[in-house]
Amino acid sequence: MSVQPVDDAFATEVGAGERPPFRVVPNQFALPDVLEALPEAVYTTDADGRITSYNKAAVELWGVAPELGKSEFCGSWKLYWPDGTPLPHDECPMAQALREKRPSRGAEAIAERPDGTRVPFQPFPTPLFDRFGNLIGAVNMLVDLSGRNVAYETAQRLSAIVESSDDAMLVKDLNGIITTWNDGAERLFGYTADEAIGRPVTMLIPADRQDEEPSILARIRRGDRVDHYETIRRRKDGSLVEISLSVSPVRDRAGRIVGASKVARDITERRRAEEQQNLLIREMDHRVKNLFTLVHGLVTLSARSAATPDELASTVSARLNALARAHALTIPQISSAAARQDQPITLHALIRSITTPYDCDNRQRLVIKGPDIAISGSAVTSFALILHEFATNAAKYGSLSTPEGQVEIGCHENGNDFVLTWTETGCPLSSQPGEEGFGTRLVKATVQGQLGGAVSREWTSGGLVISLTIPHDRLVP
Repeated sequence: MSVQPVDDAFATEVGAGERPPFRVVPNQFALPDVLEALPEAVYTTDADGRITSYNKAAVELWGVAPELGKSEFCGSWKLYWPDGTPLPHDECPMAQALREKRPSRGAEAIAERPDGTRVPFQPFPTPLFDRFGNLIGAVNMLVDLSGRNVAYETAQRLSAIVESSDDAMLVKDLNGIITTWNDGAERLFGYTADEAIGRPVTMLIPADRQDEEPSILARIRRGDRVDHYETIRRRKDGSLVEISLSVSPVRDRAGRIVGASKVARDITERRRAEEQQNLLIREMDHRVKNLFTLVHGLVTLSARSAATPDELASTVSARLNALARAHALTIPQISSAAARQDQPITLHALIRSITTPYDCDNRQRLVIKGPDIAISGSAVTSFALILHEFATNAAKYGSLSTPEGQVEIGCHENGNDFVLTWTETGCPLSSQPGEEGFGTRLVKATVQGQLGGAVSREWTSGGLVISLTIPHDRLVP
């Protein structure tokens, strides 16, 4: 490195005629040592812009050592403006400072090294004057902005991710005050960023869960994370939403915990799916148990009228086959649903298909009365499930569990509704249930949820009467 010697006559000034901010005291320490110790790139030029000295940091930034007395204005291989436009050396901030005889501040540029890499930097060129105010050169410091740009780009990417996320993301300070709020949070909770920022996060917490926030903040202050905590929060409109909540500490540059970031995910649909899955599992368990009970009941009923083992086997086989055909109607047909809608069946035909296994000895124990109607779509599956449940219970506990019991199924119109009445007579006295079972709840859910109707059940002195009322437009969509 080559640095021109300086003495008391060589003073650095920020402008001609101004009092120098500092002076170099001879023999106290050498200026070259000072420049070499600086972590930033520093170099000097003469009044014409030719480089007269530079430090090691300058060579590292430029990627090349300039030729003293020949290289002009800047030691970089090539220069560019921040937008990538080429920047001639004689138009760079150092050339401007020498030309205008005043410091240049605020500009940014890009230095290209001989290997093609580019380094963004900010220059601070300052003219130098002698004691008589004559321009004798300039000193420039180049601050490498690579780290700042990487941090800025990273922050921009993270910001874009946060804003585009479907999950609700927010940050709060250690007092629980919301400081950031993304679009996902607005979609989930209904508050805009302007409405949420500056307010306590407890505005999202139902009254019966207010004790959760102090516990979460206490864990955050200890540096703990809260992962996938499932809870309930309140939206702006007052409705409740089930969420999965993850909370992490937010630290400042010194590592101090200054707040918490929260990610909230709506798990309402997942909960519904889990409930539907549990319902299906329970329904399957219920049906399997019913099938075993039915098989036992069919064998018992058939044995009462069969004279020989062959006749018993034939009767049981016929009833089981009919039961299998009826049971198939209770299974939703996903792939053939369209075909089922195109070919509606009549309610009487559906009733006979479901009840045949319980009346195949031709004793007319099940009688259908009233007008027949066509049904299609999901109504077929729903009605089949309901009738199958009625027949199953009748065979296990009701009128079909006794030799003389009977069932009358009545159909009639009532304005815009269709009414089906299932009447059992000759039921055993012990058949009246004391507690509502899963089968009864399943029927209610099917009638009310899928068919939009109502169901009532009444025990009389003669037996059991079940009444279904279904809107007519639900039977033939």
